[in-house]
Amino acid sequence: MKLSPLPETFTLKDQIYERLRQAIIEMNIYDDDANLRLDERSLAEQLGISRTPLREALARLEQEGFVEVKARRGVFVRRKTQTEILEMIVAWAALESMAARLAAETAAAEQIAGLRRHAMKNSESSARADLGEYSDANIRFHQKILELSGVALLKDLADSLFVHMYAVRRRALEEGDRAAHSVVDHMEIIEAIETRDAALAERLVREHTMKLHAHVKRTWDMMEFKRQQNAN
Repeated sequence: MKLSPLPETFTLKDQIYERLRQAIIEMNIYDDDANLRLDERSLAEQLGISRTPLREALARLEQEGFVEVKARRGVFVRRKTQTEILEMIVAWAALESMAARLAAETAAAEQIAGLRRHAMKNSESSARADLGEYSDANIRFHQKILELSGVALLKDLADSLFVHMYAVRRRALEEGDRAAHSVVDHMEIIEAIETRDAALAERLVREHTMKLHAHVKRTWDMMEFKRQQNAN
């Protein structure tokens, strides 16, 4: 993890937390070779701060489930278990599918057009196999649907899952030809929203997310096994 120093004009407590959270988002935490250990000394030096406010921010991240403190080993970014990931995907599917229904019913035409422009622009990164760029655009597509619902609480609830959903989708897009299929699914979802077919939009979003569920359930069991072996 690499961080830039914090400006002195900002309140440290929240800024440290946000900077660390963003850095965790940018890590590919479900990559087999990911270095999940956080070196307090290095982090403090990079941010230009003492360890006291850093530890306060890490404590907050621990409370929210982003990191875990292991006795005599240090602080580590927390990976969810396969079971936790599957439950999280189901929760996201429920939230976003309802958002898609509401978007089809109530979103303004210009908002829907913006969703299409976003999808069309970023489908090119998938075709170029620029999966890092496309993974960012992919999660933003799903966030936009939540925003189009007009129900702030739906997006707030989904945001609590964001860090891990981003990492899970990022890893999954690199496996097989899921990126290409993702583009096709997105276009079908947009068409359903554009035609104001709320039931179809809801179903397509739910099915799209549950494809991720099926993929993780089918292929990530060995990753879970390796993680348990390494922890012993």
